[in-house]
Amino acid sequence: MAPPDDPIRFLRRYAPVWALLGPAPELMAGLGDPAGRRIWSTGVPIVLGLAFAVALRFPGRRPWFPYALLVGLGAVSFLRDGAASLYVVSLPYFWVPSGTALRSVLLSGAGALAAIAGGALSGGSAGGSVGGNAIVTVVACAASTALGLAARRALDQSDERARRLAGELATTQTELAEAYRRQGADAERERIAREIHDTLAQGFASIVVHAEAIRSDLAADPDGAARRLLSIERTARENLAEARALVGSSPAPGAAVEGGSIARTLRRILDRFAEDTGLTIDAELDDVDCDPGTRIALLRCTQESLANVRKHAAASTVGVVLTRQPYGVELEITDDGRGFTVGTAGGFGLAGMRRRLTELGGDLTITSSPGDGTRVLVVLPIEE
Repeated sequence: MAPPDDPIRFLRRYAPVWALLGPAPELMAGLGDPAGRRIWSTGVPIVLGLAFAVALRFPGRRPWFPYALLVGLGAVSFLRDGAASLYVVSLPYFWVPSGTALRSVLLSGAGALAAIAGGALSGGSAGGSVGGNAIVTVVACAASTALGLAARRALDQSDERARRLAGELATTQTELAEAYRRQGADAERERIAREIHDTLAQGFASIVVHAEAIRSDLAADPDGAARRLLSIERTARENLAEARALVGSSPAPGAAVEGGSIARTLRRILDRFAEDTGLTIDAELDDVDCDPGTRIALLRCTQESLANVRKHAAASTVGVVLTRQPYGVELEITDDGRGFTVGTAGGFGLAGMRRRLTELGGDLTITSSPGDGTRVLVVLPIEE
């Protein structure tokens, strides 16, 4: 059964069946009638066919062809002593375009009544029998009512399921969009926290260390205090640049956006660290050409490792080795400090390093034990 909201399409598809099994047999039968009756018995099927063609061409806002069928059924039944065959083949037009189930039942019942009444009037005047046509018409009406109501019920249930599924889909889409929004917000907060920890927090820690040293050395070592003040000023300016880059959502803040190789950038970081801490730095830095993301990761891992050396290691020597390998780039940072138990180490810094490297397909290995110093190995794949 065609959907109720598309009756014209059904009319067109069912037209050949209806024309061949409905008006056409009545027309052929009317050709053998006497001359006086032939005009009516052939004219009524022709008029029905024309009405059907007009219904296809000008359907209007509400289907009107079922009502034309009622008149035609009554006329054909009266002229041919019954119109059971035309009624049966016309039943779909009482159900599909009519709208509600009640209207369909009323139309099919009215059609059956017209077919039986016309035959009864004809049989009453001509002495014919209408029993066979009436039985077929009544059975067809009952069967079509049962099938039509069942089909309507199935369509209603299908529509209800479709509406329910559409509602559930809309709810799921809303929840999914909210989950994506929260996930994006959490990822952005984590990114900002990681950048702040790796840049601003380290700079502020350096400023605090220098300020404490100046307070004790200001009278005894004016030149050293001046150098520390210069370092504080330089660190504060770098922190200001980092903060502006973070506020502006720069993908690569600070020194990481500078042109040139990562080796020169790391060399400047190590020189500053040696100047600020007085530690000995042994550096072997290959001139590795890498993309900005890899350069930022290497820089941040170096900064975090040096900050841990400053705060926790109590070391005298730090070694930094940057090498290009067939499988990528390696950054190794070692110190001769007090070491620690790796399994018990916590804090945001190491976890942030590991997440940053994982995002780039890299790996972080930390080797240490109490009294034996620490070795941090960063491995990152880079494309040729």
